[in-house]
Amino acid sequence: MFIEPNLTGGRRGWIEVICGSMFSGKTEELIRRLKRVKFANLKVEIFKPVLDTRYDEEHIVSHDTNAILSTPVDNSQKILLLGQDADVIGIDEAQFFDPELPDVCDRLAYQGIRVIVAGLDMDFTGKPFGQMPFMLAKADYITKLHAICVRCGNIANYSYRKIPDNEQIMLGATDAYEPRCRKCYFDKV
Repeated sequence: MFIEPNLTGGRRGWIEVICGSMFSGKTEELIRRLKRVKFANLKVEIFKPVLDTRYDEEHIVSHDTNAILSTPVDNSQKILLLGQDADVIGIDEAQFFDPELPDVCDRLAYQGIRVIVAGLDMDFTGKPFGQMPFMLAKADYITKLHAICVRCGNIANYSYRKIPDNEQIMLGATDAYEPRCRKCYFDKV
């Protein structure tokens, strides 16, 4: 079902995507932006995938423990239903969502809602991850963040998995992953 875009009037929506490797500050940046719009008294709804329980079941939590309350959802259609009255919607760990997420974000933006999405652009094998390539294609604004390579100190845009597990989705932090630059990632030392 196509919804006519809200291209007239005062409120226009758009999609912002924050991407990068693990430990690049994606969630920290998402939280920063969402706190700013809350300070401006805009109505904010925040969502994360129900499977992301690393630090907290209901909060989005950055690796440095900055947090903001969110609603865990098991599919992106629930974001569409629960976010109808929001001025701004935040979505963390977008790579874990179902294939409907890009269309859901489009529909919300057409309704005049600012949508801010954060997620890994590549998985641990260096391949595009989940719905992130589609979100990047639909984004009005893209912020690519970089970590620091733990091997050499250069900018890092790869998430190196330190433990042997070939499943694409494996939750973890510094126990399982480390940021690496292109050279150190491919050297696999």
